[in-house]
Amino acid sequence: MENKKALKNFTEAEMKEFMKEIGEKAFRGTQVYSWIYKGAKTFDDMKNIPKSLREKLEEVSYIGNIDIELKLESKDGKTKKYLFLLNDGNIIETVMMDYDSRVTVCVSNQVGCRMGCRFCASTMDGLVRNLEPWEILDQIMKIQEDTGKRVSNLVLMGSGEPLDNYDNTKQFLKIVNDENGLNIGYRHITLSTCGIVPKIYELADLEIPINLAISLHSPYDEKRKEIMPVANKYSIKEILDACRYYIKKTNRRVTFEYSLIKGVNDGKKEAEALASLLKGMLCHVNLIPINEVDERDFKKPDKAFIYKFRDYLEERNIPATVRISMGSDISGACGQLRRKHK
Repeated sequence: MENKKALKNFTEAEMKEFMKEIGEKAFRGTQVYSWIYKGAKTFDDMKNIPKSLREKLEEVSYIGNIDIELKLESKDGKTKKYLFLLNDGNIIETVMMDYDSRVTVCVSNQVGCRMGCRFCASTMDGLVRNLEPWEILDQIMKIQEDTGKRVSNLVLMGSGEPLDNYDNTKQFLKIVNDENGLNIGYRHITLSTCGIVPKIYELADLEIPINLAISLHSPYDEKRKEIMPVANKYSIKEILDACRYYIKKTNRRVTFEYSLIKGVNDGKKEAEALASLLKGMLCHVNLIPINEVDERDFKKPDKAFIYKFRDYLEERNIPATVRISMGSDISGACGQLRRKHK
């Protein structure tokens, strides 16, 4: 498939252009695009496409399909965790969360990760490779097929750093928002990053109103360097400046993700420093009691500490919530399921 084009990498407009490039009428692009989003797995499934065109498409392109390798469902039925098998034999992990009012999918955008965050299971084997746009997209398509439910919300918070796979992430965002495709609204998409500053500016300049979430985890540069190697490259001040630019360009509130780790970053001193850092910014803090990873030493704080930290921020006019863990009975932290399956 080396020189073949993956058709799921295209928006509808790009599909029409591709058809013209291979000597076909543009309307054939709309037909093929429609078949893909009806779930066609092969060109022979496309009944109103002439055989000659199907044969040509077979020569120059492929649709792109990943397979469900394993699926686990939580006891309450609200969370499903999937392992997907890629064409090259690699495995990625995806989570579906079925809330009463919406269905959210958390996608991976890399096989592994090279960011090295000390509390994360996904990064323990390093980065294997980037996912192509269609491989990110197909996680959602396969979950919709499997469950019969429309995915309304999307978070790029699975394995990998989206801004370390920037070009493919950017194209994926275009595809997933395409009107006659999955048509997931930009305001229903959240991208989580550990803070690759130049790419935050590039993302802001796209002026698409997706939600930006920053993995912060400490208000102090030195402490952040201990748990997140990326902090050796970009300071908290640089990240916050980029966030202010993002807010200015998109008019969207930025979320700061803060994993609470017992004895590391959960004290009153940290809460005070965090409140001071974020004062006056259009933002929200998502407090995440750390997912305990077998190979790591980190523990989550006692419940009282978690809510005391939240209350301190709220009292200083910093909106803060505690993330409710869903599906903890089917393997905790992101990346753990994939590692256990290897």
